[in-house]
Amino acid sequence: MGIPWGYDGKRVIVSGGGGAGMGAAVVDDLLELGAEVHVIDLKEPSANVAGFHQVDLRSPEAINSAVEAIGGRVDALFNCAGLPGPPHSGLDTMLVNFVAARHLTELVVPMMNGHGAVATISSAGGIGWENMMEVIGELVATDGYEAARTWLQDRPQLVGEGYLFSKQVIIVWTLHAALDLAPKGVRVNCTSPGPTDTPMMPSFEEYMGKDFMDSFPKPLGRNSTPEEQAHILVFLNSDAASYITGANVYVDGGFSAGLTTGRLGI
Repeated sequence: MGIPWGYDGKRVIVSGGGGAGMGAAVVDDLLELGAEVHVIDLKEPSANVAGFHQVDLRSPEAINSAVEAIGGRVDALFNCAGLPGPPHSGLDTMLVNFVAARHLTELVVPMMNGHGAVATISSAGGIGWENMMEVIGELVATDGYEAARTWLQDRPQLVGEGYLFSKQVIIVWTLHAALDLAPKGVRVNCTSPGPTDTPMMPSFEEYMGKDFMDSFPKPLGRNSTPEEQAHILVFLNSDAASYITGANVYVDGGFSAGLTTGRLGI
């Protein structure tokens, strides 16, 4: 019997696996665990992966072409690509963070042949998603990439800077997708990281303010690393997590625990 968290003989796709950050750390973990890794990103990965496809996730046609080129069986999909909001538009942020992830998932699921897993990065910043279920449900119910784009274009005030709303939407979509895809043998989960030292951190500091990010409640006393976030994503898509689906896993160093108990005082 193989080690249940290993990836020997598995073919995987990592969207956002180029450059640096959580996606790149996921790629490193997967290669160490024996996976055949195919990366979709604008940036080329530094690791020696089986395939790299340069894709602008704002183009569904580009996503389609990449998936067609990868072909074959896919055992796991990692949706790690993301924009931080400003300086990018709210619409572009929504398209990359959610719409592209959903579109890619819909393309890849038929390639999983009745057994697979999808993990997507949300954020601890998606707090309050429970209060947005009805309106987010409308977006999740849209049929296809262009329908979702139109829905978002019609609601600029709701979209705002895009980042926080996109992360709320990812959580709600994960819940729905987990139920929809369970009969097809596909598990769907997401993670909600706290502040993490990735190349996106300067954008957050510029938009939210460095003082705000520095004072963000961190019960463990520090930001996380991309590697700490990657390990959980890789676990969720492994056979070791074979009975976990529809989960939003908080990887936030205790921030959500502080909110739930009211002990953070915010």
